[in-house]
Amino acid sequence: MKVVGKDVRSNYYPRVTCDLDKVRRNTEEVMRRAKAAGIQVAAVVKGVNGLPEIAKVFEEAGCRWIATSRMEQLKNLRDQGISLPFMLIRIPMLSEVPDVIECCDVSLNSDMALLEALNAEAALKNKVHKVILMVEVGDLREGFWDRAELVAAAKYTEAAANLHLLGLGMNVGCYGSVAATKEKMQELVDAAELVEAEIGRKLEILSGADTTAFPRILDGTMPKRINSMRLGEVMTIGRDLPDLYDTPMPYMIRDAWHLKAEVIEVHRKPTHPIGELCTDAFGHKQVYEDRGVRNRALLAIGKLDYAFPEELVPTEPGIEVIGASSDHTIIDIEDCPREIKTGDIVEFEIRYTALLYLTDDSNVAVEFI
Repeated sequence: MKVVGKDVRSNYYPRVTCDLDKVRRNTEEVMRRAKAAGIQVAAVVKGVNGLPEIAKVFEEAGCRWIATSRMEQLKNLRDQGISLPFMLIRIPMLSEVPDVIECCDVSLNSDMALLEALNAEAALKNKVHKVILMVEVGDLREGFWDRAELVAAAKYTEAAANLHLLGLGMNVGCYGSVAATKEKMQELVDAAELVEAEIGRKLEILSGADTTAFPRILDGTMPKRINSMRLGEVMTIGRDLPDLYDTPMPYMIRDAWHLKAEVIEVHRKPTHPIGELCTDAFGHKQVYEDRGVRNRALLAIGKLDYAFPEELVPTEPGIEVIGASSDHTIIDIEDCPREIKTGDIVEFEIRYTALLYLTDDSNVAVEFI
């Protein structure tokens, strides 16, 4: 057992627990299928804020790279002894180019000014930095939309003395909610063939999106040229694809992570606020269902810790999350078979977004079992 966080006392809450054996088993299930499809995995640790214990599991499972969007996480992982090559998956800031060349083996890029800065900095450090150029396929986050600009960037990178054009990548789902269909994945292949015709060689890597594209491996519709993916949630948690994308994965363990929070008040109260309604603390107008007077409990954790109450899944029957403010979570316990009292602990399974926030919160302890 190891505990990290602001407070490591055994009775400190809120607290996230992680069963590393379950994460390991999930990772092995994913890696088995990825390898069978010829996919090299960049294991994304941003969803757990770069926890080295998770990075170590990915390393042992045979992932090709450790990937994240934050430089400080990569620096910490190097200090913690993670030896896999590092991939920066957010487009670098000009201000962090020196750190990128110093710490990262590969970075995703979609801007000529950054490519020029990376090349210049790599020359100063006598290094060759690997680059994956991002292709915009419609999700409208990062990437070259104009294919002529993509080709120009590829030709520049290919000719740059201190850059190596490793390949192309794409992103879907994260901003524009665009689905990772077979046709959408093929757009990356088409862009690669356009670039390859100009530079006169095959690209080594076609990085085909993230967890939302993993069903294309499972149903056999991933284009054969795509040989790399950036995967995180599907290995660390394994809930998004079954819950949100109608992808059955019965071999995955869904309860590797739990949140434990302490009860600080239990009362019977009305379920609809009393008085003239305006906005809540976050400036939103809420809609409340009047279910009469019911038993409810208040927990010492709130949106400041996990952002979205709907990301918490109670582990006990008869408990329902009905809302939250910055530091409080309100649960309905009317139908809970257990008598819940002040000082009791209530547990939740957690989805990706909640885990992202919780592991970045210094007020939440993280315990590995």
